[in-house]
Amino acid sequence: MGLLSSAISITRYRVDGKIENPVTEAVTKGLKKNTIADIDEDPAEKSVGWTSFDNPFSPNFEGSSFLFGNLFVFSLRIDRKSIPAKLLKKYVTIETSKRLNKTRQRFLSKDEKKAIKDKVITDLAMRVPSTPNVYDLIWNYERSDVFLLSNLRSANEELESLFKRSFNLSLIRIFPYTAADLLSDLSDPERDTLIGLSPTHFSD
Repeated sequence: MGLLSSAISITRYRVDGKIENPVTEAVTKGLKKNTIADIDEDPAEKSVGWTSFDNPFSPNFEGSSFLFGNLFVFSLRIDRKSIPAKLLKKYVTIETSKRLNKTRQRFLSKDEKKAIKDKVITDLAMRVPSTPNVYDLIWNYERSDVFLLSNLRSANEELESLFKRSFNLSLIRIFPYTAADLLSDLSDPERDTLIGLSPTHFSD
């Protein structure tokens, strides 16, 4: 889901810690180090990395192109390959027939069947194009806020891991409890009360 879409979903995070100075250079280094890798001619099933907000299929982080005022704006991209089950079955059947005819066997062992299936998956993965999913991200460094344009659990989990790997900073997801704890000016007694709260279960 993109920042310029007519309808968006947002997950808010608080950044735990500060990145080293000079900030823009450190962010550039982290983005370049973990730029999305192209897997269209690779057997890999998934690739996760950073890409450009304005050109997500040609990542370029030269010249602070991701800097908009006091905001860092770039995107998380997750590429996945999916091999249809019927397509996999077709080629496994073809390769199994070839093996039986070549060896004049009546049956294949469990290990032989697995080897054929693994080879077919690898061969197909080299030929099947990946499907990209792009999620825009806004990082207000001065306020330690990050906004991901997605509520998908998989996207959020990938973001949290990649952000830590790229910038050596942890992200704390903001929901009602963390909002009260981190964003409200609570006194010590109020924070103790908050910690002691337990969820209320509602039933019909």
